[in-house]
Amino acid sequence: MAYYIMKFFSWVACLFSMEKCNSFGKVLGKLTWIVVPKKRKFMAYDNIIRCLGVGAREAERIAKASWVQFGPMLMEVLRYPELIKDDYIKKYVTIDGLEYLQEAIDKKQGAVIATSHSDSWELMGAALAQYGVPLVGVARKQKDGAMDRFINEYRTLVGMHITYTSGVREMFKMIKEGWMIGLITDQDPSLRDGIILDFFNRKTNCFAGPATIARSQKAPIFHGQITHRSDGGHHITIYPPIYVDQTKDKKADIGKATQQVMNLLENHIREYPEDWFWLHDRWKSVRNIGLD
Repeated sequence: MAYYIMKFFSWVACLFSMEKCNSFGKVLGKLTWIVVPKKRKFMAYDNIIRCLGVGAREAERIAKASWVQFGPMLMEVLRYPELIKDDYIKKYVTIDGLEYLQEAIDKKQGAVIATSHSDSWELMGAALAQYGVPLVGVARKQKDGAMDRFINEYRTLVGMHITYTSGVREMFKMIKEGWMIGLITDQDPSLRDGIILDFFNRKTNCFAGPATIARSQKAPIFHGQITHRSDGGHHITIYPPIYVDQTKDKKADIGKATQQVMNLLENHIREYPEDWFWLHDRWKSVRNIGLD
């Protein structure tokens, strides 16, 4: 039933303009902010203050804006059937650095695209696919089967190939075939899967997956971010490739490349603090072992 409800909402959203849907999405985001648990809000405030050195009131503003953007992002996903018509998505989302990806595509060279939960990250994958990037979206399987079916159907609709986080063999196979593996790299992984590095001058457990895959396949890592445009659209920036060293010290090679990715992410967050999802408990694992 939930699948058909989402399909109905999508049909309704497609009846209205993107501008009206985004306005409704912002209202929806502000309303749902009211029910976000206080504990989660205070955790976000504390992290913003510690990372950015701002005051309490500014931290509250940034945290709220970080949450509110979920509303417009949901509206954009619901409107995927309209966004892909007549190349509209290419007007709605512009890109700098596409030539870096195109060079790898022309060489039939697979790659890793490392991004974050910032601005409309779902739309970023859709836009890259519509621009002709052979993109594998790596997704976590949703607990609700109906919602999992809906979101992955819509991701496929816009041109992405979807695999689950458990599909490591498929990722390696497809990167060898020239596909680009899209990975979100900013959440707190398990200590087994992470590496302790510096992020906002804090010891942080960082996801080593992109560098591990890239080193194994001798493939480049492209860091990419999406931001809001003043006209209501979005803009993607793709940074020059990062190549993982191939020395005898595998852990050091992976750590060095991962730190480069994290530095780019930190710089992006400092420039666009409202865009990043501060309500994720980013430093939970290091806090549990007494490093934060």
